[in-house]
Amino acid sequence: MARIAVIGAGMGAMAAAARLAVAGHRVTVYERAETYGGAVRRFERDGFAFDTGPGLLTLPAVYRDLFVKTGKEALEDVVGLAQVDPAARHLFADGTAVSVPNASRAGVVSALDEALGAGAGQRWGDFLVRAREAWDRTRRPLLEEPLWPNWRVLADREPYPAVPHKRLLRTRRAATLDEVGRWELRDDRLRALLSGHALAHGLDPRTAPASAAVLPYMEHAFGTWYVRGGVRELARAVYERCLARRVEFVFGAGVTRIVTADGRAAGVELADGTLVDADHVVADVHPAVLGALTDRPLDGDADVRAGAGPAPATRFTLLLALRGAREPGAVHRTVVHAPDGERELDLLGSPGGDRPVRPTVTVLRPGDPELVPDRDHESVVVSAALSTDWEWQRESTVAAYTELLLEAAEFAVPGLRERLLWHEVRGPGEVGRETGAPLGAVSAPALAAGGGRFLHPANSTRLPGLHRVGGWAHPGGGLAHTGMSGALVAGLVVEGPEFRGSQ
Repeated sequence: MARIAVIGAGMGAMAAAARLAVAGHRVTVYERAETYGGAVRRFERDGFAFDTGPGLLTLPAVYRDLFVKTGKEALEDVVGLAQVDPAARHLFADGTAVSVPNASRAGVVSALDEALGAGAGQRWGDFLVRAREAWDRTRRPLLEEPLWPNWRVLADREPYPAVPHKRLLRTRRAATLDEVGRWELRDDRLRALLSGHALAHGLDPRTAPASAAVLPYMEHAFGTWYVRGGVRELARAVYERCLARRVEFVFGAGVTRIVTADGRAAGVELADGTLVDADHVVADVHPAVLGALTDRPLDGDADVRAGAGPAPATRFTLLLALRGAREPGAVHRTVVHAPDGERELDLLGSPGGDRPVRPTVTVLRPGDPELVPDRDHESVVVSAALSTDWEWQRESTVAAYTELLLEAAEFAVPGLRERLLWHEVRGPGEVGRETGAPLGAVSAPALAAGGGRFLHPANSTRLPGLHRVGGWAHPGGGLAHTGMSGALVAGLVVEGPEFRGSQ
């Protein structure tokens, strides 16, 4: 039985802790905050409750596997899951609206044809077929297996089978997600639909590789799910599974140093000076934070180190408490696309001193009775991915984006201004304090191609006994990917470097 110290109580860390405990190890989690969940938090006030992190779940199979492997219990036995249908309602800049069915290719094709014109649905359907091929080529190496030692194969090969595009006597293939939209979908609204999936992860579709096509495909193929009571209930269930497997949690215990001995990780030092011995250390922290905890390089190749990828984005969120019940037929998720998509992308990448413009905004209206004081009120979450470069410490910046998000939300929520009781603003500062990520940065899932800039550092490090887990490690951000990182780290600790993922 090995002693394992886990730094952080995020979803990836808890997934690893539960699996390692079941394997017979003694696991202790040290969390600097006073609660678990990392970015998966809840805000409560006046009988209202809100998810402050992810509001929906894709690939629930990751957590189904976790609960089966750590207790032979179905995920649905510990949390309530409901498919969100339609998956989303999209409101485009020209006033067009379309509701996209959940996990139904035929339904999506029909809805897009009806809303956007004949042929639009077929183009999107054909795109999903190509996206599936990219998913089939990358699912194991980018989700189900530790990062390959020869990861350059993933970095240099584009798995998306782009359609040849002829222009000025030249034949080209899409290399970025934006080129996929312009050359293959050939409709500004379909292009916005595609770009929205990248923007939701803080990615600029003009620089994200074509392989980012897997992002809309995952949602289409595996559905969009809501956890009754909010996604925080999923975090609670994972935490309680850890406790049932005798994982120990120490809250309010920041780690200041990873202790080494004989060339390997040998424990951690806490903020109060306490030294904790361990045979393995598992860290669920941002790469910059992890680097500060060690006194040596952790990677053999700089291209997979922190900072090699695109400029990080942050999430700006409004929590809205509304009087009046949600109207019949209201949609759970509405995406209000930016009125000027190009300008939005310019500001996402490098805002400089330009004035803010309205971004693409997601409005979540769960209609969940557990989130409101009574049936005559509604709890709504409005969010957008924005650049970390804005001067978020300035009240004028926060006020400007608050107004822009409220303006967008009015398209999704009838009578919003008249119904608004109060709102809570959550910017990069709050995200950073909860997650420890500098500037409140959020992480995207790992993607192939792009020269390796969209990969994440491997779960193993050059320091034996030290492993990475969570959204800033392979296979990247998002609930499904962080959950899988826990499975990969547990496998590497239990089976050693030869572990190649579950079969």
